[in-house]
Amino acid sequence: MGTQIRLTLFGDVMAEQLDATNRLIAYYENLLTVNRPQSEVMAINDAAGKHPVQVSDATYTLTKRALQLSRQHFGFNATIGPLVKLWKIGFKGANVPSESAIKEKLALINPDQTDFNDQALSIFLKQSGMQLDLGGIAKGYIADRIADYWRAYGKRSGIIDLGGNLLLVGDSPAHQDRQWRIGVQDPSSERGQSILNVKIGPCSAVTSGIYERHLEVNGHSYHHILDSQTGYPKQNNLASITIFSKYSIDGEIETARLFFAGKPLAGWARDRPDIYGAVFVTRDRHVTIVGLEDATVTLLDESYQVQKEPKG
Repeated sequence: MGTQIRLTLFGDVMAEQLDATNRLIAYYENLLTVNRPQSEVMAINDAAGKHPVQVSDATYTLTKRALQLSRQHFGFNATIGPLVKLWKIGFKGANVPSESAIKEKLALINPDQTDFNDQALSIFLKQSGMQLDLGGIAKGYIADRIADYWRAYGKRSGIIDLGGNLLLVGDSPAHQDRQWRIGVQDPSSERGQSILNVKIGPCSAVTSGIYERHLEVNGHSYHHILDSQTGYPKQNNLASITIFSKYSIDGEIETARLFFAGKPLAGWARDRPDIYGAVFVTRDRHVTIVGLEDATVTLLDESYQVQKEPKG
């Protein structure tokens, strides 16, 4: 999955339960990855411009949702695969492509040039050379499926950590108030150095930022959040955005929405009680906390200026 995975279960835990969880992750990765020659998503990509591809229920459900979201044009784009493969940021061979190469790939990025068929469970990319990349949504989907699996076995609490995706299941057994403590990373410091601490109940915390996967060329830093409109990394004043929500997949979606907006949006998540709030961190060391009314937020680094806004 291109990240370090940490799974923690509390209570009466058998090793087989964690082993089975790892097998579940491997199952979904085998369906959804585009970093190997073979997977169901790669089969869709290989058939671009030729024919629809019938896939499993899971792949179809996630891909259809990703394409529907992409058609809203708020930043998230599941057809961004050609651009990701061109830049390769975070992978071997990362480079700054030529303007002509970027322009060529941009012509292949269009979620409206796709079909999905509910009866056949098939996906079709209409133009040869198009490529899906579900990297902006798959980890959240997988984290939610792990939580489903744990609950099916009656597990009361656990931590699912898939890199930038954190899903806290049940109440925390480590504190008398049963609340979890989540640190929001300082984008300008080493991993583990937090700007603030959020005390909250069971939730997902998904962070997207410019500080993790990036490419340094001639004194310029290029991060991995690519803009399918320009072909280059999205440029704004944000260093990171963290979404607190019930489901991890929603955290993935909303980090994209707010990162591309570059600021809090009027009316954001007003009618979504399953989305608890967001923390914006800017390059010039400002923090904006939106929502999180039921959480306790403690500032740990006073060099940051903090303001709070209600959700919606």
